[in-house]
Amino acid sequence: MRLWSKQLISALPREQLVAQWRELSACAGNIKVKGTPNHILVNKIMDYPLDHFISYAYYIRQEMTKRGYKTMDSLWNKIVGLKPDWELMSVDDIYPKWMTPEYATICYWNLKEKYLCGGISEEDWCRIRMYYCLL
Repeated sequence: MRLWSKQLISALPREQLVAQWRELSACAGNIKVKGTPNHILVNKIMDYPLDHFISYAYYIRQEMTKRGYKTMDSLWNKIVGLKPDWELMSVDDIYPKWMTPEYATICYWNLKEKYLCGGISEEDWCRIRMYYCLL
């Protein structure tokens, strides 16, 4: 499990973006049942009010919709159900001590490894590099 850097959401290839949506659903389910996502890479979710998590999910869903991908309302309702009175935060304000420039670099190198192994196309990698260089 991993939450990709908020700065790279628009650059994520289809596979990573769709997988992120599934992971957000899994995190929401684990939070509801166990009170924590219970995975070292995403446990930091619980260091912040749930508005951060739901806002992050909102921006992932928004990017998916922008690209014409379908998102199931039932998954969105599962996420929002964690805190029905949530308030949308600016993407810049989400997870400020977690999703730092250093974290964006960690995600960048993780994506580069996927590219080098053939899991990300040249076109997608160029888009990732462009977004990363603008940070």
